[in-house]
Amino acid sequence: MTTALPITIGVVRYINTLPLIDGLAGLAGCTLVPDVPARLIDRLVAGEVDIALCSVIDLVRSPVPVRVVPVGMLGCCGRTLTVRLYSRRPWAEVRTVAADTDSHTSRALAELVLRKRFGANPIMVDFNHASGARDPGTDAMLLIGDKVINDAPAPDAWPLQLDLGEEWHAWTGLPFVFATWLVRVDADEAASARVRTAARVLDHQRRHNAERIDGIIAREAEAHGWPAELARQYLTELLRFEFDEAARAGLSRFLQECRAAGLAPAANDRAEFADFTW
Repeated sequence: MTTALPITIGVVRYINTLPLIDGLAGLAGCTLVPDVPARLIDRLVAGEVDIALCSVIDLVRSPVPVRVVPVGMLGCCGRTLTVRLYSRRPWAEVRTVAADTDSHTSRALAELVLRKRFGANPIMVDFNHASGARDPGTDAMLLIGDKVINDAPAPDAWPLQLDLGEEWHAWTGLPFVFATWLVRVDADEAASARVRTAARVLDHQRRHNAERIDGIIAREAEAHGWPAELARQYLTELLRFEFDEAARAGLSRFLQECRAAGLAPAANDRAEFADFTW
Protein backbone atom coordinates (compact mmCIF):
# COMPACT_ATOMS: atom_id res chain seq x y z
CA MET A 1 0.00 0.00 0.00
CA THR A 2 1.19 3.52 -0.78
CA THR A 3 -0.16 6.87 0.35
CA ALA A 4 -1.57 9.34 -2.15
CA LEU A 5 0.16 12.23 -0.39
CA PRO A 6 3.15 12.47 1.96
CA ILE A 7 1.75 12.29 5.51
CA THR A 8 3.34 12.77 8.92
CA ILE A 9 1.83 10.88 11.86
CA GLY A 10 2.62 11.37 15.54
CA VAL A 11 2.76 7.93 17.16
CA VAL A 12 3.43 6.27 20.51
CA ARG A 13 5.80 3.29 20.82
CA TYR A 14 4.13 1.33 23.65
CA ILE A 15 3.08 -2.24 22.90
CA ASN A 16 -0.56 -1.14 23.10
CA THR A 17 -0.22 1.01 19.98
CA LEU A 18 0.92 -1.85 17.75
CA PRO A 19 -2.64 -2.74 16.67
CA LEU A 20 -2.92 0.85 15.43
CA ILE A 21 0.49 1.55 13.91
CA ASP A 22 2.33 -1.69 13.12
CA GLY A 23 3.21 -1.69 9.43
CA LEU A 24 2.91 2.06 8.90
CA ALA A 25 6.67 2.59 8.84
CA GLY A 26 6.95 0.55 5.65
CA LEU A 27 4.45 2.62 3.67
CA ALA A 28 5.81 4.93 1.00
CA GLY A 29 5.03 8.54 1.78
CA CYS A 30 4.36 7.89 5.48
CA THR A 31 6.64 9.48 8.08
CA LEU A 32 6.22 8.51 11.73
CA VAL A 33 7.16 10.90 14.55
CA PRO A 34 7.38 8.95 17.84
CA ASP A 35 6.76 10.55 21.24
CA VAL A 36 4.71 10.04 24.39
CA PRO A 37 1.01 11.02 24.26
CA ALA A 38 1.48 14.07 26.48
CA ARG A 39 3.97 15.65 24.05
CA LEU A 40 2.26 14.75 20.80
CA ILE A 41 -0.34 17.48 21.28
CA ASP A 42 2.51 20.03 21.21
CA ARG A 43 3.79 18.55 17.96
CA LEU A 44 0.31 18.74 16.46
CA VAL A 45 -0.19 22.34 17.57
CA ALA A 46 3.24 23.29 16.19
CA GLY A 47 2.39 21.77 12.80
CA GLU A 48 5.13 19.13 13.03
CA VAL A 49 2.62 16.34 12.32
CA ASP A 50 -0.62 16.13 10.34
CA ILE A 51 -2.35 13.84 12.84
CA ALA A 52 -1.31 12.48 16.25
CA LEU A 53 -2.28 9.91 18.85
CA CYS A 54 -2.88 12.29 21.76
CA SER A 55 -4.20 12.18 25.31
CA VAL A 56 -7.95 12.72 25.02
CA ILE A 57 -8.10 15.44 27.65
CA ASP A 58 -6.15 17.58 25.18
CA LEU A 59 -9.42 17.88 23.25
CA VAL A 60 -10.39 20.58 25.74
CA ARG A 61 -6.96 21.69 26.93
CA SER A 62 -5.30 22.30 23.58
CA PRO A 63 -4.43 25.96 22.89
CA VAL A 64 -5.91 25.57 19.38
CA PRO A 65 -9.15 23.76 18.49
CA VAL A 66 -8.68 20.06 17.72
CA ARG A 67 -11.06 17.23 17.00
CA VAL A 68 -11.19 13.46 16.84
CA VAL A 69 -10.59 11.47 13.70
CA PRO A 70 -12.48 8.30 14.69
CA VAL A 71 -10.24 5.72 13.03
CA GLY A 72 -8.77 4.20 16.18
CA MET A 73 -8.11 4.75 19.86
CA LEU A 74 -6.47 3.33 22.97
CA GLY A 75 -9.18 2.38 25.42
CA CYS A 76 -10.62 -0.30 27.67
CA CYS A 77 -13.86 -1.42 29.25
CA GLY A 78 -12.60 -2.52 32.63
CA ARG A 79 -9.09 -3.64 33.53
CA THR A 80 -6.28 -2.09 31.53
CA LEU A 81 -3.11 -3.44 33.28
CA THR A 82 -0.92 -0.51 32.24
CA VAL A 83 -2.49 2.54 33.88
CA ARG A 84 -1.85 1.90 37.54
CA LEU A 85 -1.74 3.72 40.85
CA TYR A 86 0.59 2.47 43.57
CA SER A 87 0.36 3.61 47.18
CA ARG A 88 1.90 3.08 50.58
CA ARG A 89 -1.10 4.63 52.35
CA PRO A 90 -4.84 3.90 52.25
CA TRP A 91 -6.32 5.66 49.21
CA ALA A 92 -8.40 8.08 51.28
CA GLU A 93 -5.22 9.24 53.04
CA VAL A 94 -3.16 9.92 49.90
CA ARG A 95 -1.90 13.51 49.95
CA THR A 96 0.78 13.47 47.22
CA VAL A 97 0.99 11.56 43.94
CA ALA A 98 4.03 11.27 41.69
CA ALA A 99 2.29 11.40 38.30
CA ASP A 100 3.84 9.88 35.19
CA THR A 101 4.41 12.74 32.76
CA ASP A 102 3.81 10.53 29.69
CA SER A 103 0.01 11.00 29.74
CA HIS A 104 -2.20 13.99 30.54
CA THR A 105 -5.31 11.80 30.51
CA SER A 106 -4.09 9.21 33.01
CA ARG A 107 -3.01 11.94 35.39
CA ALA A 108 -6.46 13.54 35.29
CA LEU A 109 -8.14 10.15 35.71
CA ALA A 110 -5.97 9.34 38.74
CA GLU A 111 -6.91 12.63 40.39
CA LEU A 112 -10.59 12.12 39.60
CA VAL A 113 -10.64 8.60 41.04
CA LEU A 114 -8.85 9.63 44.22
CA ARG A 115 -11.23 12.53 44.74
CA LYS A 116 -14.53 10.98 43.70
CA ARG A 117 -14.07 7.37 44.78
CA PHE A 118 -12.01 7.79 47.94
CA GLY A 119 -12.49 11.37 49.11
CA ALA A 120 -8.79 12.23 48.91
CA ASN A 121 -7.50 15.65 47.91
CA PRO A 122 -4.10 14.85 46.37
CA ILE A 123 -1.37 17.14 45.13
CA MET A 124 -0.12 15.83 41.78
CA VAL A 125 3.65 16.07 41.25
CA ASP A 126 5.35 15.56 37.87
CA PHE A 127 7.34 12.32 37.76
CA ASN A 128 9.55 11.07 34.92
CA HIS A 129 10.10 7.40 35.66
CA ALA A 130 12.96 7.10 33.18
CA SER A 131 15.10 9.83 34.76
CA GLY A 132 13.56 10.26 38.21
CA ALA A 133 14.39 8.60 41.49
CA ARG A 134 13.07 5.06 41.87
CA ASP A 135 11.18 6.23 44.95
CA PRO A 136 9.80 9.75 44.44
CA GLY A 137 9.01 10.13 48.14
CA THR A 138 5.27 10.64 47.63
CA ASP A 139 2.33 8.79 49.17
CA ALA A 140 1.33 7.35 45.80
CA MET A 141 2.68 6.97 42.29
CA LEU A 142 1.01 6.78 38.87
CA LEU A 143 2.70 4.83 36.09
CA ILE A 144 1.52 4.10 32.56
CA GLY A 145 2.65 1.99 29.63
CA ASP A 146 5.08 -0.89 29.25
CA LYS A 147 7.03 0.10 32.37
CA VAL A 148 4.11 -1.12 34.51
CA ILE A 149 4.90 -4.63 33.26
CA ASN A 150 8.65 -4.63 32.67
CA ASP A 151 9.82 -2.21 35.40
CA ALA A 152 7.14 -2.31 38.08
CA PRO A 153 7.89 -0.84 41.51
CA ALA A 154 8.61 -3.20 44.39
CA PRO A 155 5.37 -4.39 46.04
CA ASP A 156 6.88 -4.26 49.52
CA ALA A 157 7.44 -0.50 49.08
CA TRP A 158 4.10 0.07 47.33
CA PRO A 159 1.69 -2.53 48.75
CA LEU A 160 -1.54 -1.01 47.39
CA GLN A 161 -2.34 -1.01 43.68
CA LEU A 162 -5.28 0.27 41.65
CA ASP A 163 -6.04 -0.36 37.97
CA LEU A 164 -7.59 2.91 36.80
CA GLY A 165 -9.45 1.41 33.84
CA GLU A 166 -11.11 -1.07 36.16
CA GLU A 167 -11.91 1.64 38.71
CA TRP A 168 -13.47 3.91 36.06
CA HIS A 169 -15.72 1.10 34.83
CA ALA A 170 -16.79 0.23 38.40
CA TRP A 171 -17.66 3.89 38.93
CA THR A 172 -19.44 4.71 35.65
CA GLY A 173 -20.17 1.43 33.86
CA LEU A 174 -18.61 2.99 30.75
CA PRO A 175 -15.55 2.30 28.62
CA PHE A 176 -12.58 4.61 28.99
CA VAL A 177 -10.60 6.27 26.20
CA PHE A 178 -7.02 7.19 26.98
CA ALA A 179 -5.85 8.43 23.58
CA THR A 180 -7.20 8.88 20.09
CA TRP A 181 -6.22 10.44 16.78
CA LEU A 182 -6.51 14.23 16.84
CA VAL A 183 -6.13 16.89 14.15
CA ARG A 184 -6.26 20.66 14.12
CA VAL A 185 -9.64 22.11 13.19
CA ASP A 186 -8.04 25.06 11.38
CA ALA A 187 -6.10 22.94 8.86
CA ASP A 188 -5.80 24.57 5.44
CA GLU A 189 -6.82 22.80 2.24
CA ALA A 190 -3.45 21.09 1.75
CA ALA A 191 -3.29 19.90 5.38
CA SER A 192 -6.88 18.68 5.21
CA ALA A 193 -6.05 16.61 2.15
CA ARG A 194 -3.14 15.03 4.02
CA VAL A 195 -5.41 14.26 6.99
CA ARG A 196 -7.96 12.58 4.73
CA THR A 197 -5.17 10.41 3.36
CA ALA A 198 -3.88 9.67 6.87
CA ALA A 199 -7.37 8.73 8.05
CA ARG A 200 -7.80 6.20 5.24
CA VAL A 201 -4.37 4.72 5.93
CA LEU A 202 -4.92 4.50 9.70
CA ASP A 203 -8.35 2.95 9.36
CA HIS A 204 -7.05 0.35 6.90
CA GLN A 205 -4.00 -0.47 9.02
CA ARG A 206 -6.01 -0.94 12.22
CA ARG A 207 -8.34 -3.40 10.47
CA HIS A 208 -5.45 -5.20 8.81
CA ASN A 209 -3.53 -5.50 12.08
CA ALA A 210 -6.54 -7.01 13.83
CA GLU A 211 -6.33 -9.91 11.37
CA ARG A 212 -2.62 -10.54 12.03
CA ILE A 213 -2.41 -9.71 15.73
CA ASP A 214 -0.95 -13.10 16.71
CA GLY A 215 2.03 -12.54 14.45
CA ILE A 216 2.56 -9.03 15.78
CA ILE A 217 2.56 -10.33 19.35
CA ALA A 218 4.99 -13.15 18.54
CA ARG A 219 7.37 -10.67 16.91
CA GLU A 220 7.12 -7.76 19.33
CA ALA A 221 6.21 -8.94 22.87
CA GLU A 222 9.72 -9.80 24.02
CA ALA A 223 11.17 -6.58 22.62
CA HIS A 224 8.71 -4.60 24.75
CA GLY A 225 9.46 -6.65 27.86
CA TRP A 226 6.16 -8.56 27.88
CA PRO A 227 5.50 -12.28 28.32
CA ALA A 228 3.79 -13.37 25.10
CA GLU A 229 0.66 -14.79 26.74
CA LEU A 230 0.13 -11.69 28.86
CA ALA A 231 0.62 -9.50 25.79
CA ARG A 232 -1.97 -11.58 23.91
CA GLN A 233 -4.52 -11.19 26.72
CA TYR A 234 -3.78 -7.48 26.93
CA LEU A 235 -4.11 -6.72 23.23
CA THR A 236 -6.94 -9.10 22.33
CA GLU A 237 -9.11 -9.20 25.47
CA LEU A 238 -8.56 -6.11 27.61
CA LEU A 239 -7.93 -3.20 25.26
CA ARG A 240 -10.25 -1.59 22.73
CA PHE A 241 -9.09 0.09 19.55
CA GLU A 242 -12.29 1.12 17.76
CA PHE A 243 -13.76 4.54 18.50
CA ASP A 244 -17.43 3.51 18.65
CA GLU A 245 -20.52 4.99 20.29
CA ALA A 246 -19.74 3.39 23.66
CA ALA A 247 -16.29 4.94 23.58
CA ARG A 248 -17.81 8.29 22.66
CA ALA A 249 -20.12 8.07 25.69
CA GLY A 250 -17.23 7.20 27.98
CA LEU A 251 -15.14 10.07 26.65
CA SER A 252 -18.01 12.52 27.04
CA ARG A 253 -18.50 11.47 30.67
CA PHE A 254 -14.78 11.79 31.39
CA LEU A 255 -14.59 15.32 30.01
CA GLN A 256 -17.75 16.23 31.92
CA GLU A 257 -16.21 14.95 35.17
CA CYS A 258 -12.93 16.77 34.47
CA ARG A 259 -14.75 20.04 33.89
CA ALA A 260 -16.83 19.63 37.05
CA ALA A 261 -13.67 18.97 39.06
CA GLY A 262 -11.80 21.94 37.58
CA LEU A 263 -9.34 19.70 35.72
CA ALA A 264 -10.40 21.02 32.30
CA PRO A 265 -11.76 24.34 31.04
CA ALA A 266 -15.48 24.97 31.29
CA ALA A 267 -17.64 23.85 28.37
CA ASN A 268 -17.64 26.08 25.30
CA ASP A 269 -18.95 25.85 21.76
CA ARG A 270 -15.95 23.88 20.52
CA ALA A 271 -17.17 20.84 18.57
CA GLU A 272 -14.60 18.45 20.01
CA PHE A 273 -16.66 15.40 19.06
CA ALA A 274 -17.38 16.44 15.48
CA ASP A 275 -15.95 13.74 13.25
CA PHE A 276 -13.40 15.04 10.77
CA THR A 277 -14.80 14.50 7.27
CA TRP A 278 -12.53 12.94 4.69
